[in-house]
Amino acid sequence: MKPWQIKLFEKSLMKKEKVGLVSRLSDFNGKKIFDLGCSNGTVSYFLKKNGGQWIHADLDMENILTARTLLNDNLFQFSEGSLSVGDRQFDLVIALDVLEHLDNDVAMLREIRRILKPNGTVIVSTPISGGFFILNWFKEKMGLTPEIYGHKREGYSLRQLADLLEDNGFNITHASTYSKFFVEMFEIILNIGYTRINRVKTSQLRSGSISPSSAKDLEKNSSLFKLYSWFIYPIVYLVTRLDKLLWFKTGYATLVTAERMELQ
Repeated sequence: MKPWQIKLFEKSLMKKEKVGLVSRLSDFNGKKIFDLGCSNGTVSYFLKKNGGQWIHADLDMENILTARTLLNDNLFQFSEGSLSVGDRQFDLVIALDVLEHLDNDVAMLREIRRILKPNGTVIVSTPISGGFFILNWFKEKMGLTPEIYGHKREGYSLRQLADLLEDNGFNITHASTYSKFFVEMFEIILNIGYTRINRVKTSQLRSGSISPSSAKDLEKNSSLFKLYSWFIYPIVYLVTRLDKLLWFKTGYATLVTAERMELQ
């Protein structure tokens, strides 16, 4: 029987897109990898199939316990102030949808730089922010506030994120966006439906409460999940293929890779 996280992943176009993009950005084989913000373990589970030696960490102990069913071992809880590992130990740090959840993003980037080996790489993704992204305005009007997402800030523009990394000792090697209009629109609609049905007003987890966070949560919404999986998802999948026509548009999530620079 499939773990509940995998069932959700199979019906999440955004997560599958993220895994595909990150998998193509780096050679994982033979590398020591620090997975910063593993959440419920789903994305990490699929990225680990690319190889490497992994250590997983999250801010929330509840996420650590949940992720263990997929990731098995090498999991621990970190704090914003310290990653609690030694200097220059890792070839790669993966920080997907983490910085926007932190009070002090600069301090975390300094920690990431500290634990990376010389010329080590960090891969960062965040939601995008800016006044011209109509879906960001829409989701907040529909009650999807930063508190429900567990966010301390809406996100970053691609330029803001690149500048933040460069200012803290990194050299940008790749910068792009993903999750274009139609994928993002359906993700928001699903999040609205889940939070309305379950009367979610705020998040107890730093990683947010916009979707089921346990097998119990999924079971509680099992009828709706079956309806979505069997009848709605196939239509959603087809409609979101229209994003391929929007190749010239900026997506609603950033994806940046950067190398650790030696400071003079």
